[in-house]
Amino acid sequence: MNLTDYVKQVSEEDFGRPFLHEVFWNNRLRSTGGRFFPKDGHLDFNRKLLDQFGLETFRKIVRHELCHYHLYFEKKGYKHGDREFKELLRTVDGLRYAPSLPSNKENIHHYHCQVCGQVYTRKRRIDLKKYRCGKCRGQLILDKN
Repeated sequence: MNLTDYVKQVSEEDFGRPFLHEVFWNNRLRSTGGRFFPKDGHLDFNRKLLDQFGLETFRKIVRHELCHYHLYFEKKGYKHGDREFKELLRTVDGLRYAPSLPSNKENIHHYHCQVCGQVYTRKRRIDLKKYRCGKCRGQLILDKN
């Protein structure tokens, strides 16, 4: 079963209403489970969440996006803060927030000062010949993780 057929099935079973638009995988999504586009009615989903958390959690994410979808076309409050959205989401047992994917810890660099021991955590590498400790001006050392 492809993704669009799955979303149509979830819409019929959990909402009792048809889903009439298209659905796509969006590999660029990072912190969100899916997106609803009111302009043309299509939905995007994050495949990584399906792979990481399984079909049960993914179905709850689909329900969340279908709440946006159905409320928008009924001309009701379809945004996260709207009462109608929160009520429908609770009724169909959808997820309010997508679960967090494990972050890529490889890109975190830890440094410490040789003199005072001050610890620095950075996403980008520091040029150790150019930068010193901000506390005591001591030399920084890259910690081996």
